[in-house]
Amino acid sequence: MKVAVLGAGAWGTALAKLLAEKESSVVLWSRRRDLCEAIAATGENARYLPDVKLPPNLMCTHDLSAAVDGAKTVVFVVPSHATREVARAAGPHLRDGTLVVSATKGIENDSLMFMDEVLGQELPAAAHRQLAFLSGPSFAKELAYHLPTAVVIAAHDAEVGAKAMKQFHTPYLRTYASSDVVGVECGGALKNVIAIAAGAVDGLGFGHNTRAALITRGLAEVAKLAMARGGSALTLAGLAGMGDLVLTCTGELSRNRTLGHEMGRGRQLAEVLATLGHVAEGVNTARSAHSLAQKLGVDMPITREVYSVLYEAKPVQQAVKDLMARELGYEFDPRAVARATLR
Repeated sequence: MKVAVLGAGAWGTALAKLLAEKESSVVLWSRRRDLCEAIAATGENARYLPDVKLPPNLMCTHDLSAAVDGAKTVVFVVPSHATREVARAAGPHLRDGTLVVSATKGIENDSLMFMDEVLGQELPAAAHRQLAFLSGPSFAKELAYHLPTAVVIAAHDAEVGAKAMKQFHTPYLRTYASSDVVGVECGGALKNVIAIAAGAVDGLGFGHNTRAALITRGLAEVAKLAMARGGSALTLAGLAGMGDLVLTCTGELSRNRTLGHEMGRGRQLAEVLATLGHVAEGVNTARSAHSLAQKLGVDMPITREVYSVLYEAKPVQQAVKDLMARELGYEFDPRAVARATLR
């Protein structure tokens, strides 16, 4: 069975490797011809996932139509800002019944849409029922090395979700089901913003108390936004919420945490981005999340401060002071608790 993985970054390559170890034919798509040629010549993606040997049945192409044509499963792993463009180009080549899995985490800047909404707009109507969304605590390098990992796969259609779960399940990757697409998408996107904040407080030299408070209150913000969009707070207690948040806020392999850490040490955003070498989704998502919170009337103070640091040149130390000086109140808004209980 042919599988197409769109996006040859670290995560896309790791997922393509996993699928190639299960399926007979996997095509990895990159818009860069030189990257595909290097993968073909060396058998590895030295640019994004070095020192990981790729299976011989994993081919790379820069031709999008060739990648998608005839595929029974198509996996979107391009950055969130490129998802709409790639989906629009790939859509005409999807055949009926093709399983479409999104493993991209983010919010589109201009539209403030999550990836389920973007794909819903750009893919043919027949593909909408076949959509599933993969998220959870998963570093590409560790998955590529077969280290035990667990993710959640959300879908509006239970049969589609079950199909995607079986597609990705291996002895080292356990998959769980969810029907809460909104909650899973919120958790996957917003954790990158909170990870920038967590990295910044570590870069400032603060301790475990600070990090624990930041992660916990960050989770509360993500849950509030998910609930405002119709998602479940319970979803955020699972792999797509707490699991992914803990990993991204504490793991040394986290690009978003690394970016925040360097800014906490006094480096400027442009300087850090120039040396990072990979996309840090949290930078774009911070702007989208800040705008979406304002639009929905959701108070997200950590997200607001991350936005101010990234886009208004606010000093990190001042952002921390302003967070600590806010008016005192309940840990959980009693009205929000009541609404969640009624659900």
